[in-house]
Amino acid sequence: MCGRFTITDPIDAIMDRYYASIANGFEYKPNYNAAPMQYIPTIIGSKDGNRLGSLRWGLVPTWAKDDKIGNKMINARAETIAEKPAFKRLISSKRCIIPTNGFYEWRKDGSAKQPMRILMKDDSLFSLAGLYDTWTDPDGNKLSTCTIITTEPNSLMADIHNRMPVILRQQDEADWLSKESDKDSVLELLRPYEADEMKAYKVDSAVGNVRNNTKELIKEIS
Repeated sequence: MCGRFTITDPIDAIMDRYYASIANGFEYKPNYNAAPMQYIPTIIGSKDGNRLGSLRWGLVPTWAKDDKIGNKMINARAETIAEKPAFKRLISSKRCIIPTNGFYEWRKDGSAKQPMRILMKDDSLFSLAGLYDTWTDPDGNKLSTCTIITTEPNSLMADIHNRMPVILRQQDEADWLSKESDKDSVLELLRPYEADEMKAYKVDSAVGNVRNNTKELIKEIS
């Protein structure tokens, strides 16, 4: 699964990276411990270009009875995404990117679990593939949410966890965001990222507490 990540680059750098304008009401601050049920920065394509806004992490389908289901839908498996009722409609037209500069995963170390931070070797921003939906409560209030797609691990991740988030290659990002792309072509993008372009290192166990959110969390420990 993918349950924690970081997004700490300046907002101008994120906008430049994705050729994006800011959606109305969006407020950004660096997040060293982004977690489910938080509002996270997301990129959505539109006829007027890419938009940088925020969605709550944990998908709530339009047909849900209440928004508690979001706790159980922080991830969507690439292998079954075209079949599951919550996701099969979204893959055709409601795709988004979650920009990040690293994500966390816990590696089994004997009877303990060691938190690891996984990122690009050049420390650059990269794109997690996501889906989004908008749910309306009985009072007519709208809630927009998202999920991060996961796939099988590459050789780097296989030593850490049995799943990894789908990382889009930069040349595939426009196709992923475009509403003109057909379902079969975007499904082909849901594969493990090249391990030789990534790195991983140990971080402090403090990252396990979602209330901790400081620069200290991304420091490598021996």
